[in-house]
Amino acid sequence: MDDDLNDGRQGPESVAAVLKVFAILQALSERSETGISDLSVRLAMPKATVYRFLQTMKTLGYVRQESDSERYGLAMKTFELGTKALQYPELVELAKHHMQMLADATGETVHLGTLIDSEIIYVHKVDSRHTLGMYSRVGRRAPLHCTAIGKVLMAWEHPQRRDRVLDGATFTRYRDKTIVDRGEYLVELERVKAQGFGEDREEFDDHIRCLGTPIFDRLNQPIAGLSVSFPTFRYDDAKAASVVAMLQAASRDISTRLGCTVFPLDAPAGQS
Repeated sequence: MDDDLNDGRQGPESVAAVLKVFAILQALSERSETGISDLSVRLAMPKATVYRFLQTMKTLGYVRQESDSERYGLAMKTFELGTKALQYPELVELAKHHMQMLADATGETVHLGTLIDSEIIYVHKVDSRHTLGMYSRVGRRAPLHCTAIGKVLMAWEHPQRRDRVLDGATFTRYRDKTIVDRGEYLVELERVKAQGFGEDREEFDDHIRCLGTPIFDRLNQPIAGLSVSFPTFRYDDAKAASVVAMLQAASRDISTRLGCTVFPLDAPAGQS
């Protein structure tokens, strides 16, 4: 290794190869089932170079190729590698059963999300059993200010850290109901904390309602959010309380398994 690092001829080539590998992986993460020609244009690399790297990554199990086309995408091994970068690598494993039970009980899409920079990222998902549901994918980022998971992560966050996170957030208007004023958002977070769950009322995607609850670690701090997403025509206000109760029960068990000793949602409002 030291010889490679000190080799003036090999070093730059090795670095260039690494940069190309990660550029290809990044491009595949942004658009699934991508062809060699598209990657070549997007990355300004010769097709032969792109093909050579893709075949190597395919052999290693990090890239998959569609059997009936020349299109490529990320393989599950890449996701498995990414989950090891989670601060709590056991989080997805602890949440899987609860998420499946929630999906079975509601028939809707269930998401698990964590904070990354000043956004949330979906780290696990169970799809709706219906054809029409919320579009999403594991690895997709979403805003803090208009998603149920983003709201619960911020509502229970320490005020000083929350301010730092929100300083990096962009309050983009996605829909008519999106909250785009930081002051109004902070008022919304107070309401979320008081009621014990977060809501997305068609604020991010048209015709989608979401209910979410936070998950806490051994320090009783929010480290993830769990949500159920409904097309508005299947959302029933009369059943919302029972869905929230299921979300809170799931959150309580996952949090306890992560070492949470005083589940904040059980505490009186304002004393969590």
